[in-house]
Amino acid sequence: MMRDLQERTGYRFHNGELLTLALTHPSVAGVKSNQRLEFLGDAILGAVVARIVYDLYPTEKEGELARRHAALVCGKTLTDVARDIALGDLLQIGASETQAQGRQNASNLEDALEALIGAIYLDGGMQAAEAFITPRWTDLARKTETPPKDAKTALQEWAQARGLPVPLYQLAATSGPAHAPEFTIEVTVQGYGAKQAKATSKRVAEQLAAAELLGFLEAVS
Repeated sequence: MMRDLQERTGYRFHNGELLTLALTHPSVAGVKSNQRLEFLGDAILGAVVARIVYDLYPTEKEGELARRHAALVCGKTLTDVARDIALGDLLQIGASETQAQGRQNASNLEDALEALIGAIYLDGGMQAAEAFITPRWTDLARKTETPPKDAKTALQEWAQARGLPVPLYQLAATSGPAHAPEFTIEVTVQGYGAKQAKATSKRVAEQLAAAELLGFLEAVS
């Protein structure tokens, strides 16, 4: 099974323990989980996808690129890619997650894909991670001729269609040096959870957070 996954990803691990770790859900008791790899993979995917849209759409402005980027790294897109390579079949999950059909859970698949990217990076370096990401996300990026709808508008429409208050945006944290701060924005839809995103401008961070939450909501609804 592991060999099948390596064939589907096009990457063969030198350190099989990294691949095992990437596929280990936090519900498995007594062992390390994939959460740290997930954090790493999220950052790597974001950087590579930013370069993809930057190169593919040289005439677009920052806001248009941000909308494309947000759509390409949102939960729904990651879940679709994870399902395309049948990642859920190999997830190691605890008994409670098994009963809840956790191998097909959108959030679990999203996290596992990010962890897999992090593991590929640690095992083979940035070139290996780019070789996995670039062809898949380039194809996805080319499928939309115009930038996706503004994520904040789309999320507000989603909430209003269900009779909910407008989404709430809050500044969760500020980091980095004074000359180049980064802003972490959290967006909440009443009764449906929250997502965060970080960017060098509050406006872009709001769009990224909205896209993350919208992707999650569409995947689970």
